[in-house]
Amino acid sequence: MIRTKWLGLALGMALAAGSFAQAQAADSKADLIKRGDYLVNTIMTCGNCHSPKGPQGDIPGKHFSGGLSWDEPPFKVTAPNITEDKETGIGEWSDADIKHLLRTGLRPNGTPIATVMPTGFYGIITDRDLDAIVAYLRTIKPIKNKVPDPIYKMPQVRQIFPGSEKPYTEAMLTDHVKHGFYLATIGHCMECHTPMVKGRHPWNRIGAGGMEFPGPWGTSVSRNVTSSKTKGVGGWTDAEIKRAVTTGVDKEGKHLKPPMGYHYYAHMTDADLNDVIAWVRTLPPKE
Repeated sequence: MIRTKWLGLALGMALAAGSFAQAQAADSKADLIKRGDYLVNTIMTCGNCHSPKGPQGDIPGKHFSGGLSWDEPPFKVTAPNITEDKETGIGEWSDADIKHLLRTGLRPNGTPIATVMPTGFYGIITDRDLDAIVAYLRTIKPIKNKVPDPIYKMPQVRQIFPGSEKPYTEAMLTDHVKHGFYLATIGHCMECHTPMVKGRHPWNRIGAGGMEFPGPWGTSVSRNVTSSKTKGVGGWTDAEIKRAVTTGVDKEGKHLKPPMGYHYYAHMTDADLNDVIAWVRTLPPKE
């Protein structure tokens, strides 16, 4: 009788432990998805390219099903469908395939993707954040939408952003300036805010701006975001920079043009925005 009692108690404890472990795993998965959702839909602005656009912005119900197109000297491409559709999206890709592309710029078949996809900035992504991004992508409903196959007019030259060569550790993110650099890098801010010279970014001019972006809005030119007080944002307050980033209104109250994803950045936490600004303040002045 006593033995039976103890066996029952042991079995009950084992079942309780198993249920607790399952609940912990579910909470961990939910936390990863939440983190991936935050990164993809704020600082990384993935939908800015991968979601189709209409006159009012993203087309409702079509998010991430393939978006903007570029016809440039190196390539003619359309941002691909990254929903879970197995025929036209990435539903057949493994988690490892997605991570490999983000880290290396290579498709599962070994083909380089067009360099408009800023994988040269993604080497810095922490292992946990990479897991989170993939976990979130797996939750996106499948949408069947075949985009045109890419046309490569010359070999793709992938530039690695200085400082993004290897993954950060979670411990490194406790430093506010390093965390700001991390966020600005996975957000590939300097892809647009650094000039392009003969198809390449001169990394000695990081933050100097000057890239042109033609579109329905006309032609916008990326701003100098260095600490220069005359050409950059050295004379701006943190609040003025934050307003420009999140609402598209500059220091003088002028409305800024696309394609900068102001509506994505508007959902970032104040703490993250503050850290990004803290890093931007470290950029040497460029005139």
